[in-house]
Amino acid sequence: MQTAHILLINGSPKGKRSNSLRLATSFVAGLRAQLESQGFAPIVDELHLAELNIAPCRGCFACWKSTPGTCCIKDDMQMVMQKEIGADYIIWSFPLYYFNVPGILKNMIDRQLPVNLPFMSANKDDYGSGSHDTRYDMTGTKHVLVSTCGFYSAEGNYDSVRMMFKHFLGKDSYAEIFCGQGELFRIKELSERTESYLALVSKAGQEFARGGIAEETKLSLKELLYPKESFEAMADASWGISKDGAGKLPEDEIFTRQMAALYNKDAYDGKERVLEMRYTDVKRSYQILLGKDGSSVVTDGSHTATTIIETPYSLWSSISRGEIEGAEALGKKLYHVSGDFDLMMRWSTFFGAGSARGGNGSGAQAASAAQEQDAKPQKKASMTTMLIPWICFWIAVAIHPVTGALITLGVCALLPLVMGSRPFVIWDRLSIALVAALSIAAYGSGNSDYTTTAGYLLFGLLWLGSCLVKEPLCATYVKYNFGGNQALRNPLFMKTNYILAACWGILYILTATWTFLLKRAGAGISVTIINNLVPVLMGIFTGWFQKWYPARLAR
Repeated sequence: MQTAHILLINGSPKGKRSNSLRLATSFVAGLRAQLESQGFAPIVDELHLAELNIAPCRGCFACWKSTPGTCCIKDDMQMVMQKEIGADYIIWSFPLYYFNVPGILKNMIDRQLPVNLPFMSANKDDYGSGSHDTRYDMTGTKHVLVSTCGFYSAEGNYDSVRMMFKHFLGKDSYAEIFCGQGELFRIKELSERTESYLALVSKAGQEFARGGIAEETKLSLKELLYPKESFEAMADASWGISKDGAGKLPEDEIFTRQMAALYNKDAYDGKERVLEMRYTDVKRSYQILLGKDGSSVVTDGSHTATTIIETPYSLWSSISRGEIEGAEALGKKLYHVSGDFDLMMRWSTFFGAGSARGGNGSGAQAASAAQEQDAKPQKKASMTTMLIPWICFWIAVAIHPVTGALITLGVCALLPLVMGSRPFVIWDRLSIALVAALSIAAYGSGNSDYTTTAGYLLFGLLWLGSCLVKEPLCATYVKYNFGGNQALRNPLFMKTNYILAACWGILYILTATWTFLLKRAGAGISVTIINNLVPVLMGIFTGWFQKWYPARLAR
């Protein structure tokens, strides 16, 4: 089996604690997996320059004139050059220091002089005014630069890095992954967002092994982990000192300010909110003001809180790191919520989707809000798709069973085309299938009373049947308002929707019952009025219950 040598050069003074190294190892993991799938046997060497003894270049040129190809300094650089010469892939991993590479990496680059010949040569790619050919044939070596920086974006900050590597590697001879907000990769509370980025870096490694990183992946890698305002507010708070020079901030205040920085002002719905965090173990409280222009933190309690969370700081920070499920902690009464519970139900909307492991709607998410930044907007299922066939059937068939059945069958056939921009879920498909079967029965029998009544019964059974699966019917459609699939991990959200699904199911089974009895009694007009009024009242109840019930459980 043919081998493939991968050399990862870690140029960070932090060594194995490097943030850039996390990206580089993810890239190598993808590269390695793809090479293995292609029948290669990858051999990976990691060189952590912070652990090596590499002295500065003396500029004596002994490696050119006295001992050609051999440096007069006897240290670890000889080993580094041998590994470079034998590598098929070289991954250069480093943080951005003063708009270039760290000193230990520049030092190692300076010491590469022995691999070059002393004689002047023309620059083959017209970059720079001169060049030196290498002593060894390294034309097949592929290079990748992987780096993080402390700015909100990498754009505009790597010009000197690119220029240096172009000089000694050649123009357009390397790939690059430059990522801003590098310090976020060490923060466990933000792992959901950073892990998704690392998965994208691994994908880039796979693509590189196949010939090059795809343009779509390159664009995704350039996306910000967090918006500029959020990142800079988090970064400023992380220093733990106040801008007015008042001194060092307590850890819980730093945490709260970073949590506030994750507020998504686009979620503002016209309602000003004041979230009060009462940390019972450290005996301090903070208010986070959430408005149309962003968020701010006040420490004097001067505002009237709309939502109050009473929790030990140690618990809330543990929830944010995913060490304990927030919904579980709430269920065990380890923390308490009072006031407007809507903020808790929509936490991921206000503080970013995927914010914590506690699950949307439990109020368990803390500072670890990780915003979804998909290249394409998420398509959302619509309950309208499920309801249209039923409504059409009940109205059209009631007017005329044969003509109404044909109209309803036409609606069922056209619905996938008309609603094609939205995903069709299982309840949409079942509804179309059931309504189509009922329409055929109405067409064949010419009877509307029995088929519409059967429709109420089947509709009720559809709702009740959904209570037996992991995602009840209503949750499938409303979860998008509470963070998407994350809402399904929240017991409060799920319990609420199971109860509502059961209520709707029972309602329509009762509707089938009284429809059958009242029509036999000749009270057709009363049936029409009741059957139109009751769902409206049930809708009002649903809107109230989905706010009241989770708040009641939380208290």
